[in-house]
Amino acid sequence: MSPAPALAPAVRVLESHRADQRLNRRYPIALEIEYKLLRKGRVERLGLGKTLNVSSGGVLFEANEPLPAGSSVELLMQWPFLLEGVCPLKLVILGSVVRSEGKGVAVRTKHHEFRTAGARSSKPSNKVRSLMR
Repeated sequence: MSPAPALAPAVRVLESHRADQRLNRRYPIALEIEYKLLRKGRVERLGLGKTLNVSSGGVLFEANEPLPAGSSVELLMQWPFLLEGVCPLKLVILGSVVRSEGKGVAVRTKHHEFRTAGARSSKPSNKVRSLMR
């Protein structure tokens, strides 16, 4: 008799782990973002988007247009919680585009930090909106 039937449960477990091999757990969270496509430290393009999921290792978001793989990008998100219940926060992520398919853009995080956002509106700035037209 072949050992294959006895191995079937172990194979199913291994296959389920292969389905999602990400190192970091992704959280389905929808936040409005502003992004800056960077080249040699300069802003090449500005845009708006919405996150689809976020992890400590990266972000998947919808952008107005595809972004080139390998590009450096800065993402700015209005964080949904206040610092000490009073001060708005922005999550700033520096990373690189690992893939861009249709409107979906995947970014691998290189650095992230929270910054206080002051009392400003959570809406994108007029400058960003005028560039998107």
